[in-house]
Amino acid sequence: MAWVSKEQIEAAREMSAIEYLRRYEAKRLKKSSARNEWELADHDSFKINGITSAWHWKSRDIGGYSALNFLTKVNGMDFVEAVAFLSGQNPSYLPPVQPKEQQPIVFELPPKAQTCDKTRHYLKNRGISDTAITYCVQKGILYESLPYHNAVFVGYDEKKQPKYAFLRGIYDQNGKSFKMEQRGSEKSCSFLIPPKKDSARVAVYEAAIDALAHMTLEGDPMDKYRLSLGGISAPKEGSVHRSYKKPSALERFLTNHPEITEIEICTDNDFAGRWACEQLKKAYAAYKIIENLPQAEGADYGDLAAAAAKTNRIRENRTKRKTHEGR
Repeated sequence: MAWVSKEQIEAAREMSAIEYLRRYEAKRLKKSSARNEWELADHDSFKINGITSAWHWKSRDIGGYSALNFLTKVNGMDFVEAVAFLSGQNPSYLPPVQPKEQQPIVFELPPKAQTCDKTRHYLKNRGISDTAITYCVQKGILYESLPYHNAVFVGYDEKKQPKYAFLRGIYDQNGKSFKMEQRGSEKSCSFLIPPKKDSARVAVYEAAIDALAHMTLEGDPMDKYRLSLGGISAPKEGSVHRSYKKPSALERFLTNHPEITEIEICTDNDFAGRWACEQLKKAYAAYKIIENLPQAEGADYGDLAAAAAKTNRIRENRTKRKTHEGR
C-alpha cells in the first residue's frame, strides 16, 4: 500500500493552488473579468484569486487555497498520489531533521456590525422574508460583519460555542460574489436553524441561504431543523461515480439529536444535487426520507425565492399603477 510521511504531507501543503496551476497546468487558466481573478477553461464556475490563491468551485460549492486541495477535490487525484507528486516536484521540499509542529488555526468570528441593516436589505432582495431573517438574527446564527458588511452564517457546537462561519458578500460584481468559510471553521458544526419546539425532522440543504429561502417559501414555519451541509462533493457528470462520504455536519447533528426520525433532502435540482440526494437516501435508509428538491430544473431554493420575490414586486407595481390610474 502506498504511504507518505507526515513531513511529505506538510511539504505538499506548502504549494498554493495558483502556483501549481501556473507551473503545471497553465493552459487551463483563463483570465476572468474580475481583478486578480482567474478561471479554468474547462470549468467556468471555478474561480481562483491570483494573489491569495483562494479558489471556489461554485457548481460544487467547494473551495480551498492549497495545491493539495485542488488536486484532490478538483482533479480527483488520490490523496497519497497528490502528496507524493507535490512533495517530489516542489523544489522547496527538504525533509526536516525534526518534525515541524503545525500550529492549529484558531477559529474566530469576524467583527460584528452594530446593526444588520445592509445584510437584511440584501437578503430581502434575494427573496428571504423579514420573519426568517429576524428569527436567525435573534438566535445569534446570522449577523453582519465589519468592515465589509458580509452576511455571516454561524454554526455552534454542543456547548453553544461558535465553531463555524460562512461569509457571503452582499455586493455582487458582474453577477459574482464573495463566498468563503471562515478559517478554522469546523464543517461538522455547520449552520443550523432550530425549530421553536421539539421536532423529529431535519431538512438538509447545500447552503445556508437555501435554508432561509426554503423557510420563506414554506411560509416561515419554525417546525423543523434546517441544516446546511456546507456544500456537497459529487463526481463530474458522466464520470465514474466515486464512493460517498457521509456529510460531517449531518453525522454530528444526528449523533446529538437521537430523537430525529425523518430526513428531508432539499439539495439543488442539478446533477450534483440529485446525485447527492440519491447517496443520502442510501446512506440514511434507516430514517424516513422525504425527497424535496426544487421543482425547477437546475435551481436551488435560493433561486426560487428570488424568482418569487421578483414576481411579487412586478404584481405590486402593477397594482399601484392601476390604483394610480383609477384616481
